[in-house]
Amino acid sequence: MSITVYNTLIRKKVPFNTIEPGRVRMYVCGPTVYDHAHIGHGKLYISMDMILRYLRYTGLDVLYVQNITDVGHLLDSGEDRIMKGARREQTDPMQVVERYMRSYMDDMDALHNIRPDIMPRAAGHVPEQIAAVEQLIKNGNAYEVNGSVYFDVSSFPEYGKLSGRKIEELQEGTRLNTRAEKRRPEDFALWKRADPEHIMRWNSPWGEGFPGWHIECTAMAIKYLGANFDIHGGGLENVFPHNECEIAQSEALSGETFANFWLHAGSLTVSGVKMSKSLGNSVTIQDALNEYPAEVIRMFVLSSHYRSPIDYSKEAVDAAYKGWQRLIGPALSVQQILLTTQESDAAQSNFSSTIKQTRDDFKTAMDDDFNAPKAIACLFDFAKDVNGLLSEYPRPDDATLQSIAEVYNDLAGTVLGLLPANSTTSVNRDNELIEILVDLRKTARKQKDFATSDAIRDKLATIGVILEDGQSGTTWKTGFSNLSE
Repeated sequence: MSITVYNTLIRKKVPFNTIEPGRVRMYVCGPTVYDHAHIGHGKLYISMDMILRYLRYTGLDVLYVQNITDVGHLLDSGEDRIMKGARREQTDPMQVVERYMRSYMDDMDALHNIRPDIMPRAAGHVPEQIAAVEQLIKNGNAYEVNGSVYFDVSSFPEYGKLSGRKIEELQEGTRLNTRAEKRRPEDFALWKRADPEHIMRWNSPWGEGFPGWHIECTAMAIKYLGANFDIHGGGLENVFPHNECEIAQSEALSGETFANFWLHAGSLTVSGVKMSKSLGNSVTIQDALNEYPAEVIRMFVLSSHYRSPIDYSKEAVDAAYKGWQRLIGPALSVQQILLTTQESDAAQSNFSSTIKQTRDDFKTAMDDDFNAPKAIACLFDFAKDVNGLLSEYPRPDDATLQSIAEVYNDLAGTVLGLLPANSTTSVNRDNELIEILVDLRKTARKQKDFATSDAIRDKLATIGVILEDGQSGTTWKTGFSNLSE
């Protein structure tokens, strides 16, 4: 296998070798569902979706598990995030979970992210978490105090191997907001006793309480993927403490390497500051999708390497919008020609070497730690070559055009998710409606009603219809619209 990945665990790029030939087991930390997802979440899950898509495109059988956190993820204040959402909306915690889990799934679908094969919920796997905690106590890695159970970090000498932090440093940085009952500040909770007002609570050998945030991923990953699996993905901000704690408790529990490859996506920032609800600088995915097509948001995210941070701004997304239009323009033209002209007007074209070179260059880029920006650059070069070919007379033969369309469908569509899947159907259905809107725009331009003219152009652009004004009039390209949505 020629794929290489940057493994956070060893801080370098290495060949990606699977445990089972031809099969990948992949776990990605999912969202805590107490509010609408923001575009920072979109950055993470688009990045993981791109990795999943490419692995499957290469022929690998990927079992993709992504959890839903609906209990145990605490704020710095010690309050459960789900409880905070319930108090904010004056409703039951599980009602909050259901509402925002559905919202998250709708957002991911709208962004064209492929749904995970399994999406386990923490609250639905409390027995597995209790069993894991019991075993850790039995192994001498955990201890119980007043109904809470903590992992003894000193019992796992490799603690810090993912983040590079030393226990001495942790002792200096974790003395605040820690319970005095812990043996040492760096120890972390596996099970928390429930205070009288805490609604989310379960019976356990240590009394009524609820699981800690870290133990859920251990319990669910091991249940569905085994004690040792191929890929663990997530956001860079989760390397410490979440992923570090996962490794410690999982490997102490099973004695095996938890995940062989750790892949982390860089954060999304606003003016250099990480996007966060608590900082008040977040933009929901729903709001972003009201302003831009999903493909444009994906283009914005994938234009930066998945491990790199990216700064969100209107100017940056507008630039991605223009780039996306340039990228898909030739694909739209190809589909338009195939649907509207006769092959008797065509001539055979020798374009096969360009197609092969594009596929080879794209593969080389993606094999190098899923370098989507470089892969997109290959498609920009291809778009330039296709535009040149289409400018020739007579037009290319159908076989050449079909091969070009397959390149776009495979690379820009299947792998990067930049093209909707229903393009051909939409072309046939929407042509007459588009012509009507173009005629209305022509009338507005003649009447010097440029506000209406620009509005029609911009609205058509949001559904993938690109207008081009020239000396001979206005032409348009489409292929990725869906006017019924």
